[in-house]
Amino acid sequence: MGAQLLSTPATVLHRSISGDHWVRLQFLAVDHGRLDCLIRNSKRSSSNLPMLDLFDDVQLALESRNEGRTWFIKEAAVLRRRPGLGRSYEGLRHACRFATIIRDNPGPAESRLPVYELLHRSLDAWETGLRPDVVYLKSLYLLARDEGYPVAQEWRTRLSPSARSLALSLLGAPVEGQTSDAEAVAELTQNLEEYLRHHTEIRIGA
Repeated sequence: MGAQLLSTPATVLHRSISGDHWVRLQFLAVDHGRLDCLIRNSKRSSSNLPMLDLFDDVQLALESRNEGRTWFIKEAAVLRRRPGLGRSYEGLRHACRFATIIRDNPGPAESRLPVYELLHRSLDAWETGLRPDVVYLKSLYLLARDEGYPVAQEWRTRLSPSARSLALSLLGAPVEGQTSDAEAVAELTQNLEEYLRHHTEIRIGA
């Protein structure tokens, strides 16, 4: 069987070393979901390819010989980098956590476009320096809602009156100008993560 070829725009979700000679990159592509890709960790063999970093938007030309389970990057062009994320530890930390959740929960084909668009809105917000904790809470809530889980009907109604009031304030208003106490936001976010772990199929690490 010949090689399978694919050309697609995608966003880098994860980057790691795989053995002595390979770098493993995981992407989110709007039409194909998560793509697991390998590129040689060699200046000589990869001299025609740019260095791809976390959260880069790229145009890829890929090749696979195992029916798309693993792709090899033949060509790559960077469409957009997000250097602003590196200037905020909290922004980068929350962005990486959300990207890991998206990576670990590919979802059905019909959810690919909404998830792709949500990822980009969230990355834009983190890069511009908006409250990282609030952006993460809203992003996680919208991810669950868009996957069809009744977070408004179930999760919010289980909260205490004060926590429910905070959730309505955070989720119903723009991130700009949010002044909610960071500890209260963290507690609410932890509560949402625990709800999703125990009442949905969304996988969230510790």
